[in-house]
Amino acid sequence: MGKKLYVGNLNYDVSNADLEALVSPHGTVQSAEVIMDRSTGQSKGFGFVEMSSDAEAQSAISALDGQDQGGRALKVNEAKPREPRSGGGYGGGGGGGRRDRY
Repeated sequence: MGKKLYVGNLNYDVSNADLEALVSPHGTVQSAEVIMDRSTGQSKGFGFVEMSSDAEAQSAISALDGQDQGGRALKVNEAKPREPRSGGGYGGGGGGGRRDRY
């Protein structure tokens, strides 16, 4: 179990402070960040919270997962490590058209 939580299905007007206030009754919050769209500055509707211990993180998951928050059921679980992004879209290999041998 990790100390970092994913909190999804947030209202789009939830701030970092709101997210911290939501989780803080379940333990010490080391950081709380709502993820924003780079181009629009709008919330993407999810964020990450880092708790000070695994036990506090588990407590927050147990208490908040599925809870109604502003008409939306929260999704709270352990944050997964970020997948490495592959560069560019030119996925290699090609090799031109078919060549028949005569």
